[in-house]
Amino acid sequence: MYRIMLADDEGIVIDSLKFIIEKEFGDLCEIQYAKTGRSVIELAESFRPDIAVMDIQMPGINGIDAIREIKKSNSSTVFIVMSAYDKFDYAQEAISLGVLEYITKPMERKRILAVLKKAMEIIDREKEKRKRELLVKEKLETVVPIIESGLISNILLQEHFEEDIENYKTLLGIDSGYAYMVAVVCGDEQQGNHMTNAVGSSVRMQNHYQEVRTILKEYFNCYVGSVMANKLAVLVPYEKEAMDYNERIELIEKAREAVRYLRKRTDISFRIGFGSVGEMRDMADSYTQALRVLVESTGSVAHVDDLPIRCEYAGDYPIKLEKRLFEEIENGEINNATASAKSFFDWMMESGSGLMDIRLKVLEFVLWSEHIAYEKGGMIYQLNIRSDYLPGIMSIEDPERLRLWFTDKIAEACRNIQSKRSEKSGSVIEEAMRYIRENYNRDISLDEVSREVNISPYYFSKLFKDSTEQNFIEYLTNLRMDKAKELLLTTDSSMKEICSMVGYADPNYFSRTFKKNIGVTPTEYKENKGDTVG
Repeated sequence: MYRIMLADDEGIVIDSLKFIIEKEFGDLCEIQYAKTGRSVIELAESFRPDIAVMDIQMPGINGIDAIREIKKSNSSTVFIVMSAYDKFDYAQEAISLGVLEYITKPMERKRILAVLKKAMEIIDREKEKRKRELLVKEKLETVVPIIESGLISNILLQEHFEEDIENYKTLLGIDSGYAYMVAVVCGDEQQGNHMTNAVGSSVRMQNHYQEVRTILKEYFNCYVGSVMANKLAVLVPYEKEAMDYNERIELIEKAREAVRYLRKRTDISFRIGFGSVGEMRDMADSYTQALRVLVESTGSVAHVDDLPIRCEYAGDYPIKLEKRLFEEIENGEINNATASAKSFFDWMMESGSGLMDIRLKVLEFVLWSEHIAYEKGGMIYQLNIRSDYLPGIMSIEDPERLRLWFTDKIAEACRNIQSKRSEKSGSVIEEAMRYIRENYNRDISLDEVSREVNISPYYFSKLFKDSTEQNFIEYLTNLRMDKAKELLLTTDSSMKEICSMVGYADPNYFSRTFKKNIGVTPTEYKENKGDTVG
């Protein structure tokens, strides 16, 4: 139904327009009218017309001024202007206001209907556009929480690649270089640093999840993860590398308001903890801080910068370089890790540290890098393998020799990680290929082989393809075809027997597979003594 408002001070004009519209469109239109500028503005506020047919000259406020006023609250209304005067300045003003048509009186029936139909088409298009926009918004409301939860899960589990995080940031429109994490914990009530009835309140928070998520977004402009027990992990993008005192105080006050409002809306008690600002790769640490700060305090809101629960670094200590170094070691990036180790050693030399301090730091880093190699590379730990480390570095007096010892040990840790990963992958594939060669004459599957080597089917399939440049089925089929060709040329076994001997139950399927891969049928291959040229 189209809501049409008529505005004219002449009753006969209104009656005529009503008659024409009702006769042509019937129940499709709801019509209301007004006879003065002020009354038409008031009517528009309550009636909210789709189409307004306005006379220029009305008592009080004229039609042009009335249109200007109505558009403030009814921007989607389509205006049609009528006037007994064919004045250029009126028409020009009407055009500037976006009026659809300027019609001079007396009005022709055909002209009125044509303009109304044109206005209705515009309204239909706008309604359809709005409908599509709402559908898109509805879909986004379903998809966006999933994407947000995916981003936060990747960050907390620390199982992400850089490109994964960048993809999530692009999808969510995050362009900030820094962020901090918020831990939102719920319960029936707070007792000291503990929330009671964590299990029951987690169920209730799940029921209120959408409302809690909306409230948190209103207060913090954030991205909210899924419910984990009685906790929510929240990511807040931030523009700067650190948060100053005034901003921190403002954030804490805002969080206190949020806690009170959440309690009022859900009848659940909440506590909020804030971790430190950092790069996206450091957000798992920030979330750990946010949880720890709630354990260390008894307030409903706590910020890590208010409590001494994390390591502080004096002076210009290159914490970012240190983190990068150990990330590169963990990934087995020999060249990058070696370069970072050299840079760190240069910093120690330039900082004026004594040789003993540098020796101890070098030993600390080497021991930790080897710890990573044992943990990530699957190496076998031996207690006495490092017995010469301390005497060795204590005997080094030349800083350049110490630098070389340091970088060599870092490179060795990286090589161990690389070689052990490669060695483990290689041994798995060799074991799998041996199993396939010994069992190709049975109906074996990828699941069976992956179970044999104790690796999930998905990972085994990828590892097998990367290592052999063919997938499992291709490898098995090629092996069977090679064995079939050998049996066809060296035995007098029947086709049915050969089919069974190479792992096929159906001779027809075996024959089709053989021709597809070899180019001729098994019979032709045997008759031609291995010559596949037809």
